[in-house]
Parts: sequence; structure tokens; C-alpha cells
Amino acid sequence: QVQLVESGGGTVQPGGSLRLSCAVSTSGLFSLYDIEWYRRAPGKQRDLVARISSEGSTNYADSVKGRFAISRDIAKTTVYLQMNTLKPEDTAVYYCKALRPTGDSYWGQGTQVTVSS
Repeated sequence: QVQLVESGGGTVQPGGSLRLSCAVSTSGLFSLYDIEWYRRAPGKQRDLVARISSEGSTNYADSVKGRFAISRDIAKTTVYLQMNTLKPEDTAVYYCKALRPTGDSYWGQGTQVTVSS
């Protein structure tokens, strides 16, 4: 079983920064998982924001390239999403997702990010 808990959300002014954390509890080998961050803005579908593969390679949505950075601490089994130069359109619930080599996937409960002056 895999459990994911997001934290670090909150309200920030435009131009500000937040760092989200996704703590992964698993009996498996965390380093073999691909981890993804998604977000769902009000009234919209859930979209992929960033991804870090088991090999450590990263990918980003065009809308966040150059502003967001995904990283992981294997010892802490935690993935981070550093979000800089935040914009009102970044307002959303942010979710992390773990993908195991078996193809199984698991979601966290989400954390709210609000960018507003």
C-alpha cells in the first residue's frame, strides 16, 4: 500500500513563492516510483504540472516552466514542488500521484494554493 500526504499549500500574493511537499509512505522502494504533481483549478480538469521519474529526470507543463521546480529526497521519501513567481492562474488544488513499476497509481488528498492580492 502507498499513502501520499501533501502539505505546504496556502495563500500567497502574486509574485510570491510556496514549497509543496508530498510525503510518501510505502512498503515498496520509493526510488522506483515516478511522482507527478497535478492541479485542478475551479471549474477545470486536473492537469499535470510536473513529473520526476524514478531515474530523476523532470518534466514540466509549459505554463510553469522556469517558475516551478520538482525535486525529491529519497531518504525522506518526499517529493517537493518549489513554486516561484506565482500568478493568480496558479490558484488550484495541488495533488501528487505516485506510479509504481507495476502500473498501480496512488493519489494524495490535495492541498489548496491560492494566489491573490
